[in-house]
Amino acid sequence: MRRPAVAGTFYEGDASSLREQIEWCYTHSHGPGEVPRPLPGKRSLVGLVSPHAGYMYSGPVAAHGFAYMARDGKPNSVVILGPNHTGLGSGVSTMTSGEWLTPLGKVRIDRQLAEAIRKECDLIDVDELAHMHEHSIEVQLPFLQHLFGQDFTMVPICMMMQDEETSEEVGLAIAKAARDRDVVIIASTDLTHYEPQASAKVKDKKAIDKILALDWRGLLRVVHQEGISMCGFGPVAAMLRAARELGAERGELLKYATSGDTAGPMAQVVGYCSIAVTR
Repeated sequence: MRRPAVAGTFYEGDASSLREQIEWCYTHSHGPGEVPRPLPGKRSLVGLVSPHAGYMYSGPVAAHGFAYMARDGKPNSVVILGPNHTGLGSGVSTMTSGEWLTPLGKVRIDRQLAEAIRKECDLIDVDELAHMHEHSIEVQLPFLQHLFGQDFTMVPICMMMQDEETSEEVGLAIAKAARDRDVVIIASTDLTHYEPQASAKVKDKKAIDKILALDWRGLLRVVHQEGISMCGFGPVAAMLRAARELGAERGELLKYATSGDTAGPMAQVVGYCSIAVTR
């Protein structure tokens, strides 16, 4: 059982308050406007870019992606790629068994899918330490549980290594393992960190344009060339690499905002986006 690391800090720590907070994210002025109901959709969604800050900052932006997922239809499994902020564990880490706990209940790991991904990529280690205190994957789960209850499984992949070769190998492994399965790949990332609003928006647009073009190599290039302090560029690149293999054709920007937009003016902001990658 992987217990929550940031319940009570990044999001509310009890079930009732957490449900209210998630619904606040949907109805926030920067949210999609209403709390969605899951529908039987066409399942065109292959990948999703979703932020991972505290819900009071990034939750309204994240809500756009999960509202899209609600309309698109429930996948059987979700692969969640996140950056490693803690420095603990191996370079690329997954878990292949067990459950993750949040205040909304337990999420079971898709053992078969996780082992298939691991088999396709020697870079990925089975390593619980990397996940123990990491928030980037955890904060996606309550939104998914709010939509689908316990009726889905997940595979967590935490990336400390985010170079081009690693991103491609991880992405191809996911694509091979997921080809005959009903899977959505969530790439967890925030964009520019702690810069003035004006400069954050300029830099973030350059990264977003590459994501919308499904240009995973271009994303890595512009992040380094422009000094964009995007924490999850490797997870996004890996998701895009996998999505293209799985037939994705387009990216759609669902929402962009900064912490200065969602939580009020501040001298330095963090950028957030939700992007749908679809067939």
